[in-house]
Amino acid sequence: MNETGRQVALVTGTSSGMGLHAAVELAGRGLSVVATMRDVSRSDRLDAAAAEAGVQLDVRALDVTDHEAARACVDGVLADHGRIDVLINNAGRGAVGTAEQLGLDEIRDQLEVNYLGPVALTKLVLPTMRAAGSGRVLTVTSVGGAVGQPFADAYCGAKFAVEGFMQSLSTVMLAHGVWVSVIEPAAVASDFVSNVARPAGGAPADAYAVQLEAYLARSAGAFAAAQPARDAGVAIAEAATADEYRFRWQTSDGATAFVGMSLADLDGSRVLGTTRTWIETQA
Repeated sequence: MNETGRQVALVTGTSSGMGLHAAVELAGRGLSVVATMRDVSRSDRLDAAAAEAGVQLDVRALDVTDHEAARACVDGVLADHGRIDVLINNAGRGAVGTAEQLGLDEIRDQLEVNYLGPVALTKLVLPTMRAAGSGRVLTVTSVGGAVGQPFADAYCGAKFAVEGFMQSLSTVMLAHGVWVSVIEPAAVASDFVSNVARPAGGAPADAYAVQLEAYLARSAGAFAAAQPARDAGVAIAEAATADEYRFRWQTSDGATAFVGMSLADLDGSRVLGTTRTWIETQA
C-alpha cells in the first residue's frame, strides 16, 4: 500500500524513448511511478536512467494488447499502491504501407496497439478516478493523429480513432474531475522507426515503389532532425502534471505548427498540398 501520500502514475511503453524519460521525469517530480513494458528483461536502459536521476521505479510487465493482463496489472497496482492518479498511455507502434499493401491482420494490429490498448486501460482506471473525483489520463498519440500521412494509413487511422475516443470521453469525465488529454509528438529520436511494421505485400511490387522511396527519404530527413526523446518525455510529464486543463498538447513547436495546419484546414487542401509533396518525384 502506498503510505507516502504521493500520487501514483502508471506509464506504458517505458523500455526506451519518450516513455522511458517520461517515467523518470515523473518520478523526479515526486510521483510514485509504475513503469510497464512488454518484456521486463529489456529494462536495462530504464534502470540506468532511473539510477542516474536518483529515482526509484516500480517496473512491471504489460503487453497493452493483452486485455486480461492489463486488468491484472491495474488490479495489482491498486492492491500495492492503493491508487492510480495518472495513466499515461504511451505504448505504440508504427506501420508503413498504403491500403493495397496492408493485410487486414496488419491493420488490426495497429488498432490493437494504438487504439484498443489505450482504450482498455483507460476503462480500467476510470472507476477509481471517478470515485476519487480526480485523475488524469494522458494518451500519447502523434501528429499522425491529426494529419493523415502517405503510407501511414493504418497507423494514422488508429491514432485518429484514439484521439476521437479520448476527445469524446474528455467532456464527460471533466465533470467528474478526471482530465482526459492527448499529447502529439512529431518525429522523436527513439526506437520507434526500428519497430515499424513493414507491409507483407498485396500489390505489385513496383506500383508504389517510387512514391514509397520518396516518402522514406523524406522521413529519414525528418528523423535525422528529430526531437530528443528526453525532451519529448519531459513534455509528457509536464502535460501530466500541469495546473490547468487542456485536451490537446504537443511536445514541440514543430508539432504544434503541423497539427495546427490540419485543425484549421476546413476543406482539406492544406494537408493535401503539403503531404503530396512528400511522395512527388522529379520527372
